Amino acid sequence: MRKFFESTLQWVAKHFHEDASKMLIATGVLGWVLSSGAQIGAILVNKKISDKEKSFLLPQEIADALVNIGLFLAFTTVTKHTVSKLFSTGKWTTKNVRDFINKNPNIFKDKIGKIDYVLGDTLSKIAPALRSEHEVAKNLGTTLTTVGAGIIASNVITPVVRNNKAAKVQKKYINYKNNNPYPANYSGNMKV
Repeated sequence: MRKFFESTLQWVAKHFHEDASKMLIATGVLGWVLSSGAQIGAILVNKKISDKEKSFLLPQEIADALVNIGLFLAFTTVTKHTVSKLFSTGKWTTKNVRDFINKNPNIFKDKIGKIDYVLGDTLSKIAPALRSEHEVAKNLGTTLTTVGAGIIASNVITPVVRNNKAAKVQKKYINYKNNNPYPANYSGNMKV
């Protein structure tokens, strides 16, 4: 068991040491998958929930899981890549690096902010210490914004979208039930 944990930690260090925000996204998605799986499993094994109720609850929980995971992954990934690009192109950086850029306009000319420009490559050739400072700031900036994006995705975006979708499904279900001339024949089963 000890070797498993050591190899896991080595794998995590190898894949995430330069960009902690990737690990935050991966663990956030893993958390959503595990919590959704636990909820679905709890419904499946609960003997107090009838098969009819399960036929409604399971598709609802699966749909919720897909919305939660998809929106979390999409929002945090887009936010992370946007902030990372702002740092890579030199639009965002530290005060020391900005001062260096301003003192050397002939080197940087109109490159700063261009989508294909990588400030770190230029700094590694002419100012390695500033490159290191810039990369640390980039990692910290993307990590903090990924945390913020994860909080917003989990606590604002997914509940709004999920509740909106659930309200539409519930309205269709109520309309169907009210308009069905033979409600006794309606089994209530939903297909996944």
